[in-house]
Amino acid sequence: MSTADPDFDIDAAREARRERLFTRINTADKWFQVIGLSWLTPILKAAAGDNPKAQVGDIWRLLGVPLLAIVGFLMLWAALAPTVQTSLGAIPGPAQVWSEAVNLHKDAQAKAESRAKFETQVATLNERRVEQGKEPVERAYTGAPSYYSQIWTSIKTVFFGFLIASAVAIPLGIAAGLSPTANAALNPVIQIFKPVSPLAWLPIVTMVVSAVYTNPDGLFAKSFLTSAITVTLCSLWPTLINTALGVSSIDKDLVNVSKVLKMNTYTKITKLVLPSALPLIFTGLRLSLGVGWMVLIAAEMLAQNPGLGKFVWDEFQNGSSSSLAKIIVAVLTIGIIGFLLDRVMYALQSLFTFTNNR
Repeated sequence: MSTADPDFDIDAAREARRERLFTRINTADKWFQVIGLSWLTPILKAAAGDNPKAQVGDIWRLLGVPLLAIVGFLMLWAALAPTVQTSLGAIPGPAQVWSEAVNLHKDAQAKAESRAKFETQVATLNERRVEQGKEPVERAYTGAPSYYSQIWTSIKTVFFGFLIASAVAIPLGIAAGLSPTANAALNPVIQIFKPVSPLAWLPIVTMVVSAVYTNPDGLFAKSFLTSAITVTLCSLWPTLINTALGVSSIDKDLVNVSKVLKMNTYTKITKLVLPSALPLIFTGLRLSLGVGWMVLIAAEMLAQNPGLGKFVWDEFQNGSSSSLAKIIVAVLTIGIIGFLLDRVMYALQSLFTFTNNR
């Protein structure tokens, strides 16, 4: 009669728990990489006891070096900024820029409270009018937009233009990739219009929107459509080119299989072409969104349409002692949002494809 070794059972249970823990960490690492937090993986592995000395090297490379670079940049900025004199005074250092960022946050909170107070007063007024048997009134808030509302306006505009560009570019790219004739027809158009600057498109778009969109009570403001269409015209080319490249480079054996199975065009595209071309399509989408974000800021500055671009231009024209610091806050905001937009697209790419491109 044999008896089980209790120490062996305990060790086996511990090892099983460690294996499950490391499996979870490795699974989470995929998403840490997507959102730019890959440095969390070696920290979690070190905490779990997986060769802490080796993990320290990864922590230093993934977290320590970037933090050191940021600190070095801030120190260099703080040292050199006072030496550059402009018409608005010296270039503000990190401390001044942070102070203006805090002021913009406080100003946004004050404007939000003012708007809420206004809406409450209008609601109270309409309640009284209804009680008196009168029609309620509609009054729009006319206060200046806050910094956060201008950020939100720019994000909505770029996504609207990006979605239109994607809806146009992906079908055209599929057609160009599948048909040499369609590719020959589209190629001259792509080569001619791809290099055109948004500053050249903007006057044309402005005039066309003003001539066509004449309804003052329409769903969208003219300024919104002008910026969004300019984004569309400039950002559709990377998606179109990458989609055509992805579709044209799918495995020829798969194409032959589709012929043998006598797939119709719709089935061929949805079951064969798109799954094979998705990595390159998403690469094009990421590029297009980045281009669209840059184009939007320029369009808002030139056309004085609401958004971050107009905020930068207004502060430049304002010429106050704090304007330069506010412009730098906006520049950093634009960069951070651009990074986050790319991470969003990469997260979608990771959900739908097996690519490891970052």
